Amino acid sequence: MNKRSRLVLILAVLAVCFAFLWPSITWYARTPKEEQALALGSMESIRDYSMVKAAEDVEELLNVLKSDGEKEVPQEYKWLTKIAKKNYKDLNEKAPNPMLLKDVVSSFTSKNKLTSAFEKVYREKLLKAKNNYKNSVKLGLDLSGGMNVIVKADLDAVVANLTAESDDAETVKKEAMAQAVETLSSRIDRFGLSSPTIRQQGEDKIYIELPGSAETDQINSIIQGRGILNFRLVDVEATNKFIEYYYNHLGTTFDSQGRLIDSSIIPEDTEVMGLYKADAYGIDQREGYLVIKKEIALDGKHIKSADVGTENGSNKPQVTFVLDPEGAEIFGKFTADHVGDNLCIVSDNKVKSNATIQSAIPNGQVAITGFGLQEAQNLRKVLQTAWLDVPLSVESQQVIGASLGTQAIHQGLMAIAIGLALIMLFMLIWYHGAGFNACVVQVLNLYIMFSILSALNLTLTLPMIAGMILTIGMAVDANVIIFERIKEERKLGKDRAASITSGFDNALWAILDSNITTFIAAAFMSQLGTGAIQGFAYSLAIGVLSTLFTSLIVSRLMFDFQTEVIQKKNISIGWGVK
Repeated sequence: MNKRSRLVLILAVLAVCFAFLWPSITWYARTPKEEQALALGSMESIRDYSMVKAAEDVEELLNVLKSDGEKEVPQEYKWLTKIAKKNYKDLNEKAPNPMLLKDVVSSFTSKNKLTSAFEKVYREKLLKAKNNYKNSVKLGLDLSGGMNVIVKADLDAVVANLTAESDDAETVKKEAMAQAVETLSSRIDRFGLSSPTIRQQGEDKIYIELPGSAETDQINSIIQGRGILNFRLVDVEATNKFIEYYYNHLGTTFDSQGRLIDSSIIPEDTEVMGLYKADAYGIDQREGYLVIKKEIALDGKHIKSADVGTENGSNKPQVTFVLDPEGAEIFGKFTADHVGDNLCIVSDNKVKSNATIQSAIPNGQVAITGFGLQEAQNLRKVLQTAWLDVPLSVESQQVIGASLGTQAIHQGLMAIAIGLALIMLFMLIWYHGAGFNACVVQVLNLYIMFSILSALNLTLTLPMIAGMILTIGMAVDANVIIFERIKEERKLGKDRAASITSGFDNALWAILDSNITTFIAAAFMSQLGTGAIQGFAYSLAIGVLSTLFTSLIVSRLMFDFQTEVIQKKNISIGWGVK
């Protein structure tokens, strides 16, 4: 590879690494703590916050307009001007010039559209911050504090509840574990416990990591609160009144946490819940609100099976589920008494379906229609939560305080900084000018390592920091081998260019041998190890790759630049060597 190609390669790698590292820089250095806390909340909490703040801003804007109708657009609302011009264009009207505040507001055909414009600003800002966090280097429990929990699923109880001999026990176990992981993920996100790590461990265990502060009692109630699926009546009249009230009081109906501010606007025996439909990505999206009865008509524990089929005659998708004898009796009597009323399915405090009772259902075999295939499959998943009903228990639980995390971060960073500083000092003293090359290589080595960690969305832990410190020593070892080889060639009487070429060529295979064997060991540790061992292996493997790149390509280009551009004849590479 010629020098020009090496230079282009190095610049390309540094640019790509900067792009990888930018989300981490933005999140940790440029995002305020308050914004971080909001962005780490659930999607629902972000939406509620954005709607409340948007409504407040619109009211403030309208008050400014009332005080001075001919006022120019204030600086904080200048961004609305661009949207207003587009609104005039869509209405086939000419935008006023200059555009006053009243012109901007009047370009929006309704107050709701103006509110939506403000809401979009808050939403995009928080979602952008959330995306930066997802693409940044995250701190593990040993650095940020938090909690790890191992949950055991009683799969034998699931198999014992099988109702048909044809049911495959192994398949049911796999479905039960997949559903348990999915249900826990949904519940933890709903409670605002941000960025959890939830994965299956072995056949019947689930490993959960919750960075940040979390209350033990709250976690236990979420994990063990299985079932949380029931059928309730919808109060249609109260729902219609609430919807009318809601759109007239967008900013004062719910607080920033999504709680109803004035509970007197609905009957005492009811509560407000969001009506959700899953989008193409399987993420619940709120489509509106329903006022439903607090009294549970039927508990989800009575569901024995659920499936997706087609409606007779129309081939339209329908969801069918079968109730146990007790549930069939309860449901038969209830549906007979409420023909024509709306019945909804509530899962984890979200309304997942709202249908009208057409007739009494006495046999315990229920069919729900009126939606597409994707919606039907999503509803089947919801019903399976109750059907599989996996008993969960907390097997182990460990809380790590935030103060330990702060101390660990400080000690880890100090170890890297002191180690790097001492190595640089030694290289400068022992190898003089060539030592400067080694110092640059070390800095670039760490830069590339952190960039790759960010690109792979890996979590930074103490073992990973240990791997980085080890990599610093390995990178220096590669430079020492190269420099000693160059010194040997120089002592033989070769000129600068020939000494550098021979030195790198002779050191190449020694460096490759040591680093490849280390990489192989790291690869096996990453596959066979778990937890801390994997973290150490990942950082070690990344360090090996970055060390090879910086030592063999970056360092070589620096030597060649000094030889051919600066026209140096001697080499400052140690005592007694010129």
